[in-house]
Amino acid sequence: MNSETFEIPAIAALLPGDALPALLLVAFLGAALGFLVLARAGRWAGPLAAVLPAGLFAAFVGYVPILSAGEGVPAIVQTVSWVPSLGIDLVLRLDGFSLLFVLMITGIGTLVALYAGSYYADKPASDRGRFLSYILLFMSAMLSTVLADNLIVMFVFWEMTSLISFFLIGFNSTSAEARKAALQSLVITAGGGLALFGGLLLIGMEAGTFSLMAITQDPALVSASPWFGVIATLVLIGAFTKSAQFPFHFWLPNAMQAPTPASAYLHSATMVKLGVFLLARFDPVLSTSHAVTLVIVGTGLLTMLVSAVLALRSEGVKAILAYSTVASLGLLVTLIGLDGPTSSVGIAGFILAHALYKAALFFCAGIVIHATGATRIRDLGALFTVLPLTGIAAILASLSMAGLPPFVGFIAKEYVFEAKLDSSFAAVVTMVAVIVNSVLVAIAGIVALRPFFARNPAFSGKPKHGELPGMTTGPVVLALLGVFFGLFADIPQYYIVGPAAVALAGTPFYVSFEIWHGLTPMLALSGLVVATGGVLVWKWKPIHDAMNRLTFIDRLSFEKGFDALFNGLLQLARVTTQTLQNGRMRTYLSVTIAVVTAALVYAILAGGLQSDGRGFAMPGFAGDEVRPYLALVSLLVAAGAIVAAVARSMVVSLVGVGLAGYGIAILFLKNGAPDLALTQFLVETLFVVIVTAVLVKLPAIGDGLRSYSRLDLRPGDGVLSGAFALALFVVLLSIAAKPFNATVTDYYAAKSLTEAFGRNVVNVILVDFRALDTLGEIAVVAFAAIAAWSVLAGGGGKRISAPSGDTARALPSLIFATTARLFFVLMIAVSLLALFRGHNEPGGGFIGGLIASAGFAVLALAFGIETARKRLVLHPVVWMGIGLVLAIVSGLPGAVINESFLTHQWAELNLGFTTLKLGTTYLFDIGVYLTVVGGVLAFLIRVQQQMDAPLPGEDDPLAATGNSMQTKGASA
Repeated sequence: MNSETFEIPAIAALLPGDALPALLLVAFLGAALGFLVLARAGRWAGPLAAVLPAGLFAAFVGYVPILSAGEGVPAIVQTVSWVPSLGIDLVLRLDGFSLLFVLMITGIGTLVALYAGSYYADKPASDRGRFLSYILLFMSAMLSTVLADNLIVMFVFWEMTSLISFFLIGFNSTSAEARKAALQSLVITAGGGLALFGGLLLIGMEAGTFSLMAITQDPALVSASPWFGVIATLVLIGAFTKSAQFPFHFWLPNAMQAPTPASAYLHSATMVKLGVFLLARFDPVLSTSHAVTLVIVGTGLLTMLVSAVLALRSEGVKAILAYSTVASLGLLVTLIGLDGPTSSVGIAGFILAHALYKAALFFCAGIVIHATGATRIRDLGALFTVLPLTGIAAILASLSMAGLPPFVGFIAKEYVFEAKLDSSFAAVVTMVAVIVNSVLVAIAGIVALRPFFARNPAFSGKPKHGELPGMTTGPVVLALLGVFFGLFADIPQYYIVGPAAVALAGTPFYVSFEIWHGLTPMLALSGLVVATGGVLVWKWKPIHDAMNRLTFIDRLSFEKGFDALFNGLLQLARVTTQTLQNGRMRTYLSVTIAVVTAALVYAILAGGLQSDGRGFAMPGFAGDEVRPYLALVSLLVAAGAIVAAVARSMVVSLVGVGLAGYGIAILFLKNGAPDLALTQFLVETLFVVIVTAVLVKLPAIGDGLRSYSRLDLRPGDGVLSGAFALALFVVLLSIAAKPFNATVTDYYAAKSLTEAFGRNVVNVILVDFRALDTLGEIAVVAFAAIAAWSVLAGGGGKRISAPSGDTARALPSLIFATTARLFFVLMIAVSLLALFRGHNEPGGGFIGGLIASAGFAVLALAFGIETARKRLVLHPVVWMGIGLVLAIVSGLPGAVINESFLTHQWAELNLGFTTLKLGTTYLFDIGVYLTVVGGVLAFLIRVQQQMDAPLPGEDDPLAATGNSMQTKGASA
């Protein structure tokens, strides 16, 4: 596809340089506005929604004279910078082929909006508005996909069509069938999308560009790559899944669970043809391989045959039409694999003809179903007198589908047969085409004749309504266009089909799209197809019954295989969840430690360790003096860890954990990391306080609170822990053996004061150099705390209650109460000091937040959680929200002044006796402080509430006994 960008001076004067991006922006903004407006538009929702696609259709029609004039292969290319750092630009290309698609998308989209407004007239306004908004959003995503020239941009919108089609197919969320069909379509198309994404990434890596035009102009960029086989496979999977090619064909008929307006849009002009669009665009690259061409042609032929057979067995009106669409898609895929310019004319002509008659037939089917409530052909009949316009439109569209003159379907079929006769696969493809097109003729006859003219005693009910203008407009317009384009074929020849065929071929040639070619083999084949199709219509019922008796044909569906695979994955997920997420912390830790140990062992065995030739090098160890107090602290850390592991009592285990944690903090402190030491001290303190708050609520068991019995000390735990410790020790030795690169350290040390005005390098890194990372981390803290708040809400789970006579809310001792108040005030003051001194001395927002949280935690332990909550004033989640907002706001001045978010700004304030340096850094640190306080206390409050909550059906003891409980607790 050697397309060229050609520019005409007159065009630049008529069109703005950013017309295409502006049109897409209008499309998305209009769709977004639809969610706000259409639900309130009442009966005018459909016409109002149709304004957007109609306006876009008119705008794109303005490009028709441009792309149908001139020499070469005309194309309009417009670029908007999107992600320049990744080399991703919003490059839009409008040539003849993409123009064909955008006209179909917007034109049929206009009729779909009108149809849907009337179709949902008796439904709630919210449903009608939401459905119409989905249609508009779907249209916008489709337009973006066919216009995008950058492969990454195209993929983004490609996946958006899959997601929105999921919403459309499953729109009737109360239907289990609709939900299943929606999920099935999403799994298949999105799974194929992942394969396509891999292929596109490989293409970009091998070609050095993500420009589709550049790649197709020089196919050797990809075809000469050793990865070409993988690329072709991945691209074909993406295209085949999207366009329902065998063996992925079954999802499309099942998608008929979607409302009829969505079905008409899916099958005529939009998503299912995206795979065809992609294959046609990549044809210059894929056709360089004869093997790939065989796969494309073979898949198309197989899809045609399978769908034709399954169509003969179907009973539902929409299902029959759906299988005919799958057959048509297989026909298009086959044409893409054929060589010669005639195949380009056949592809463009058949896409146009199919869109017109298939959308019209789905519209007619929807009117019949909406009016009667019946969905099966055998349940319908004699509707012509009630729905005459619908019947006429169905007949006209069916005649075009059958390929009879003077309809555009006849012209398209002539060129399809000519392309197949001229190909190197002439015998096979022509034979299959005759068989499948005969079935399509039969389907056209059945859909057009039986619902409207058959005498069916089984159909006795009267239709709920006659013809509605909003629903009838679409099929009538499309059916008449099928006749008009057939009678005046020079219009599509010069303005639609011709430019599209030239763009597909990649080279200019004369495009003939005429209704009469004389007595030709193609005309003879068309006559044979019509005659065979007529016989099938005549013998439809016996053939249909005979096909249904052939049960082996069910295997062609492949749906059962998909269901088995999908259910197997779900069962595997259930088993995995039950095994790994069984509610036991030991299991979680064991799995995590085992995986980390395996990774460390792999690193060791892979030779990633450093050695000096005599063993592991340990620089700095032999030459450093032995500091006895550090050795003693290390022994205390080891002793604490051992105690925590073997102690039977929870309290003793808690003491052991605290001893180990505080010892590690001392090691940090004595090795020049005061900020890290402070953080470790505070984390250990909060851990002890929170766990203590839980322990005092638990009943005494036997002679003390036990974590487990001796029988629970499994040898496997010791082996796993030892292996982890040994692997970590060896890896740390290897890391220590590597020469220390001080480049980053020296940079931060040199720039900390001069650029960020802070002497505390650790804090400067957190709030200046890597402020975006810190913002993400406090956001994670906030989200985790909100999740814990929600999960622990209500205390509805089974609670371990204290034995009779105990009180969970007993008043604290006088000494504890007094010291707790003083401790709280002191901790808040210290936390504020740590907050504001952190830029130059050890401290900062995170450390200050932990100190304040410890103060609140001790207050809660002494007087109950409600007292601490009152001192907090606002809800902890509110404090987190304020903190995040402050942190984000602190970065806005930098975005405005330096065009770099979170680049902090500083100013000097002269007070006469001294000068203060104030910066947005402090605002950021305050945000961190408030987020940490809110997050820790949100978790603490919920844990306390969970422990204090009454059992289901049990009254709150405080509410029942009032102050007597406190009195009793105090005396106890």
